[in-house]
Amino acid sequence: MSTQDNPSLGTLVADLAQQVSTLVQTEARLLRAEISENATKAGAGAVEVLGGAICLLAALLVLLQALVIALARLGLGAGWSALLVGVVVAVLGVILLRTGMASMAPSELAPDRTQEQLKRDVNVIKEQAR
Repeated sequence: MSTQDNPSLGTLVADLAQQVSTLVQTEARLLRAEISENATKAGAGAVEVLGGAICLLAALLVLLQALVIALARLGLGAGWSALLVGVVVAVLGVILLRTGMASMAPSELAPDRTQEQLKRDVNVIKEQAR
């Protein structure tokens, strides 16, 4: 048998070190990409939360105006119209807040693909080390 058919322990260790190094670099790139993707999701969720908060503030103002007008006129059309607008804006605000908060949930932001890939890599390294 030639030495090329049966590599030395040093060659095997060097090859393993090179493969592990390449694997770690690849996993680091995957982790950065996934974190960047999740940060974008969180940013979009934050915009929706901010939009929902602004809508709820506007709804509060409109509802308060509607209440003042309704009480002043004892149910005439202008006050009830403002009340209806306020309720619609409030519903919109609640919807935006809920969808925004769901986008920012920790379970949505965890780097799931990277975690799974790291588990597979550890298993492969264990198998090659045997």
